[in-house]
This record gives sequence, C-alpha cells and structure tokens, in this order.
Amino acid sequence: MDDTPIEDSGLDGTVRFLKILVTTLTATTILGLIILISVIVMRVQEMPTTPLPDQIALPEGASALSFTQAGDWYAVVTDAEEILIFDRASGDLRQSVQIAPARD
Repeated sequence: MDDTPIEDSGLDGTVRFLKILVTTLTATTILGLIILISVIVMRVQEMPTTPLPDQIALPEGASALSFTQAGDWYAVVTDAEEILIFDRASGDLRQSVQIAPARD
C-alpha cells in the first residue's frame, strides 16, 4: 500500500458548501411551514361562528336528516323529503319546500 496523500482537488470545499446550502434550505422550508400552519390556525380561530338554535320544533312525525344555516335563517331536511326553513330570531317556520322525486 502506498501512504502518499491524495491530492485535494477542491471538491471538499464544494461538497461542504452544498451540505450547508441544503441544510439551510431544509431549515428554512421547515420554519416556513410552521409559520404558515400557525397563521392558518390563528385565522380559523378568529372566524365568528353563528350560534345553533337550542331546539327546533319539527312537524308531527317528521325526523331531521340534515341541517344547514345562514345569517338569519336555518333549514332542516326531513325524512318526508321536505325542506323546512325557519327564522333564526323567532324560530317560526318561514317556508316549506317539497322535494320532487327523482326522474328515471
């Protein structure tokens, strides 16, 4: 075996620079993702929520399948294929919409 030192061709400096560059870019990407997720979470927490009604009086024999709400009304879809729209302030029934059967 020959104990002569291998000549430094300048690759060590380039490889070291690339290692530092990749490590810095990785750290920057991770930090950016953490900041982005934090901003999204903070914005979602600031959104105002519309309160749900305490109780909803449905017609006799009707059973709720789904519920949706808007600013001054809320709606309930019943198992009788009907959409009932209620006033948010008073809880009174505003409108009733019958859902037409599907056409084949």
